[in-house]
Amino acid sequence: MVRPARRPGRLATVAAALAVAVSGLSSVPAAAADPPQWQRLTPPLTTPWTNQVSPTNALPEYPRPQLTRDNWQNLNGVWEFSAAKPGDSPPINRGLDERILVPYPVESALSGIMRHETSMWYRRTFQVPKNWHVGGRDQRLILHFQAVDYDTTVWVNGHQVVHHTGGYDAFSADVTNALTTGKDQEVVVGVTDPNDAGGQPLGKQRKPGDGIFYTPTSGIWQTVWMEPVTPAYISRVDTTPDVASGSVTVNAVVGGPVKQRVQAIAYDHGRVVGVASGPANTPLTLKVNKPHLWTPDDPFLYDLRVSLSSGDSVGSYFGLRSISVGKTADGKQRMMLNGKFVMQLGPLDQGFWPDGIYTAPTDAALKFDLEQEKALGFNMVRKHIKVEPDRWYYYADKLGLMVWQDMPAMKDDIEPTPASQANFESELHRMIDQHRSFPSIVTWVPFNEGWGDYAVGRIADQVKAWDPTRLVDAESGVNCCRSEPDSGRGDIYDDHTYTGPGTPVPDATRAAVDGEYGGLGLKVDGHQFDPAGSFAYEMEPDSATLTRRYAELQQRLLLAGRQCGVSAGVYTQTTDVEKEVNGFLTYDRQVKKMDFAAVRAANLSVINGVDGSPQQGPVIPPGTPGIDGIAAYPFDENSGTTAADTVGHHDATLIGGASWTAGHSGSALAVNGSGQYADTGAALVKTDLSYSVAAWVKFNAVGDGFQTVVSQDGDDHSAFFLQYSGADHKLAFSFVGTRALAPITPEAGRWYHLVGVRDAATGQLALYVDGQLAASRSVCLGEASTGHTVIGRGKYGGNPVDFLNGAVDQVHVYDRALSAAEVAKLYAS
Repeated sequence: MVRPARRPGRLATVAAALAVAVSGLSSVPAAAADPPQWQRLTPPLTTPWTNQVSPTNALPEYPRPQLTRDNWQNLNGVWEFSAAKPGDSPPINRGLDERILVPYPVESALSGIMRHETSMWYRRTFQVPKNWHVGGRDQRLILHFQAVDYDTTVWVNGHQVVHHTGGYDAFSADVTNALTTGKDQEVVVGVTDPNDAGGQPLGKQRKPGDGIFYTPTSGIWQTVWMEPVTPAYISRVDTTPDVASGSVTVNAVVGGPVKQRVQAIAYDHGRVVGVASGPANTPLTLKVNKPHLWTPDDPFLYDLRVSLSSGDSVGSYFGLRSISVGKTADGKQRMMLNGKFVMQLGPLDQGFWPDGIYTAPTDAALKFDLEQEKALGFNMVRKHIKVEPDRWYYYADKLGLMVWQDMPAMKDDIEPTPASQANFESELHRMIDQHRSFPSIVTWVPFNEGWGDYAVGRIADQVKAWDPTRLVDAESGVNCCRSEPDSGRGDIYDDHTYTGPGTPVPDATRAAVDGEYGGLGLKVDGHQFDPAGSFAYEMEPDSATLTRRYAELQQRLLLAGRQCGVSAGVYTQTTDVEKEVNGFLTYDRQVKKMDFAAVRAANLSVINGVDGSPQQGPVIPPGTPGIDGIAAYPFDENSGTTAADTVGHHDATLIGGASWTAGHSGSALAVNGSGQYADTGAALVKTDLSYSVAAWVKFNAVGDGFQTVVSQDGDDHSAFFLQYSGADHKLAFSFVGTRALAPITPEAGRWYHLVGVRDAATGQLALYVDGQLAASRSVCLGEASTGHTVIGRGKYGGNPVDFLNGAVDQVHVYDRALSAAEVAKLYAS
């Protein structure tokens, strides 16, 4: 489709700034004796496809699977290249000194340049096949750019034919009137890309890449190609499925003379199953005989032929599926596929390559990651703040992987200006329009973790208005980082917890998902991008441990799905990416870091094990009645190294020189904040069920450190902490990552009665101080633990921590959730 030149924004390009008359620049230099050649440079890591790339096979595949024509010509290959400076004129009829392999970004090894340029020139010549009959009334020639990062101006034979801003969407130009009668036609492309110095959407590109941000991409990074069309031609085909009626809406967007009739024919393996006709640029309803729905287990696609009365005809395809949010039998809002709940599980897929950066080296490589994700048992993939070539979505459609499509974020640490916001919304709208017909895409994600976010609720509503047929995840990781407060908008509440998974719960209108969790790492010698800088959220020593830990995380996700109502989980991530070594595969795709069969089994257990039925919720036993509980420690001995359990059979041993002092009633346990505590010798409560713990406590001092009154050890950390939180200067009842905080700061030297209540049936943590409810938090799942219940310390990172400096008296432990009335009674007693 022809796009008129736009007025440059504040990110002015060399090309845009120099849109001057160039017809007089016609001198051609003498040919060099030894013209420069493209050379493949050495990438940080080599993929299995690196050495397959050559000037004759640079992504030769047809780039637009949903709008195909037989006649086309690929313009990928070796182009002339040079850096550009402010004030340069476009190099019309002037050779350039370097050679670059298009469409690999200038920073990549495959490009042959392997450096960043803020402004740059590309140049080549092409020939129009004689049998295309371009010109006059016969045919028009359309020049296509699938993606160029970021600000692009194109000249053909010295005539500016298009100016475009946006690094992730396709654009094109009708160049017919710029053609000459000569055999060779010249195309010059000027590109400016400020990377992270600008305010444009750029995803995870940073200069230099570091940590969770990576090497940037500039210039042409997707296929350049051309095709002849009739004067009235189909520029886009939008298909919108309607499962309820067994039909699809087909809208043929027509350029040129628009008084055209359209015919759309649907095929099932060559058999006609539906026909619709009507005027161009008008949605047509095509009813399908015996509808065959698209699912991950059965990703059935219909072929589609759309024709104009002018003679133009294109091939396409569509899938019949619906996506929605609705209640399951357990009363929770969940994500529905074709009206049924399907637990969605997939990896975070960032689409970076050590040899091509943003551009997969070959089409087989582009497909490889999706094939591996499918083989691992996943049914979904989150495309993380990057937009892929159309062929990637085609393979997702064919393989049966639901896609959450992120919008590439603006820079995370800069408040977007009004101009940047307007540009962001324009690019977001174009991304949605150009991808609305891929059945695999089920969710739009406009923002991530507060990176460049603004007006989140309004943007979520706008995305829903642009495409009401898909779900909107207003902000992935709304609980995290720099996110704006939850807007309550969109279809999804999205939690990010590392290593997690988190335990979010649905609300009255939105499903709950774990949009990121995991990040388990393993370093593989010889396959690291930066061995000294390699990191992960939790590093494992070997593949077996990594696989075991992954299975443990998936089991917790299974419980979160059953008991909390979590509809989906996104594990970080498909492959290592630069310094991040938390992939299923190394960054070079050479090594499988886990046992893939075990991973597949763990994944399928989650997908098949959550069905939204009421019986999958927790079965909470009533517990032991009475106010005494299942264990009680009055600490009235006032001597010795043992404290009697006056209710049960688990006397506590004083550790590290813990001693005695005057208590709230009688004597009490005295600890000095340095290695002293009491160990009950047993796991007194099942921490994945309901329980309560109560104690009188007096602090010798309060400050910035944590002090734990009662806890129960897990493998790595305590399953709960009844504590003073030094980070907040408040009393708290805590899980790792979650604290129910009392509103006041405690005083040293004063006795407080603390009760922590975990109610697994309601998913609540509650803290009572001196008989009154002080705070509560929703935490759906507790952590199972088999370590000892201890008094006077916690555990974190595998080590004892947070030792109490003070005194503890009258500790009670319960295997049920106490009511508010019982807490008040206990306090009064």
